[in-house]
Amino acid sequence: MDTNADLRADSPLMTMSNSFLGDGILSLSIPGPSRDPTYYISDGNTVLLVENTLFKVHRSNLTKDKSAFEGMFQLSSENDSSKSDSSMTVAQEGENDDSPIRLQGDTADEFRALLWALYSLPHQLMVATGPDANCILLVNLARISHKYQFRSLEGWALQVLYTYFTTNPAAFDSLPASDPEPIPTHGNQSVEPRTPSLVQVTELASFCDRQDLLNLAVTRWTRHIAAGKDLALAITISERFGLKNMLGLAYFYMMLKGRAHWETEATLSREQRIRLLSGSYSLGKLWDALPGQPPVITHSARCTSQQRCTKAWGNLWKAVLESLEGMIPGLPREDVVARTMLAESMVKALVESQIPSQGYVETIPHCKESALYAATMRSRELKESLADYFTEDL
Repeated sequence: MDTNADLRADSPLMTMSNSFLGDGILSLSIPGPSRDPTYYISDGNTVLLVENTLFKVHRSNLTKDKSAFEGMFQLSSENDSSKSDSSMTVAQEGENDDSPIRLQGDTADEFRALLWALYSLPHQLMVATGPDANCILLVNLARISHKYQFRSLEGWALQVLYTYFTTNPAAFDSLPASDPEPIPTHGNQSVEPRTPSLVQVTELASFCDRQDLLNLAVTRWTRHIAAGKDLALAITISERFGLKNMLGLAYFYMMLKGRAHWETEATLSREQRIRLLSGSYSLGKLWDALPGQPPVITHSARCTSQQRCTKAWGNLWKAVLESLEGMIPGLPREDVVARTMLAESMVKALVESQIPSQGYVETIPHCKESALYAATMRSRELKESLADYFTEDL
């Protein structure tokens, strides 16, 4: 059989293939950039391409606030001038749709948020400060304003966000932890949600060095962690932005779920699982050592013998911690946070005579308030140092 005959130009097989190609059946259709319906302005003098969207705006607006666009346009003009010396047919960058200025690393929604702020009238901007504020638009605005050094816009957007979240705590508490999915609509378009995620707010606050907004986000993360929610995500975010206290709590609560749980948590890395093992071992050893390590107290001026008082306080501390063993039988040995909090509560009850002291408090009559303060500080210090126990050193 002559297989080459099937591939001749006049063969039925080639005729059919050429017909399919000619009709476009086998051709690939790749959509080109589309013009933004709002910010492709007819009398604009600069075309920019962000993702797959074309924007046509006025250069004078983009150079406000001494932004980075001022230097960018100056450099672009110098490059275009050097090109025009060698060829008068080369279109200048930004002149038309075929030669746009391409912005890398931005999304169309972020750039659209910037243009919204630059082109809006005062009453339109006021909407963002009210109860109907579009928070995701403000997040996008703050992020891109920071990148292109629109300092006034960045500060305004961050302050509006912070004010909105502090005056509407229920709205902030309802933020999803991870990024929400875009809302699908008819066709291939999608609408970005109006609500940002806790991840986005944390990232923005860290990115823009806005400590008040970051503190707000960390407080919300802490409540998530205490409820046992989104622990793996909280670990990742804490490590990414160096949030030490939050990191320690996230690892601690993940550890308390047990090895069977976190060994099957798909989003945890091998290194993170090693840190959980290390933390479980280290905190268990810490609890074994704590009864013999009473917190240091500051003696009262009326204390007649600091040496005797220190020894008496050590006996009291050891007795309190040892009594916890039978108080809550199911309490994990490595749950030193709950155990030290219980010890603090018991010392307080003894000092305030809410329970019989069995002679222990009477041995430190002038320093009992200092003993309670020391127990409180030990509990707080332990919470703040939790991250130090979750290392990769077993």
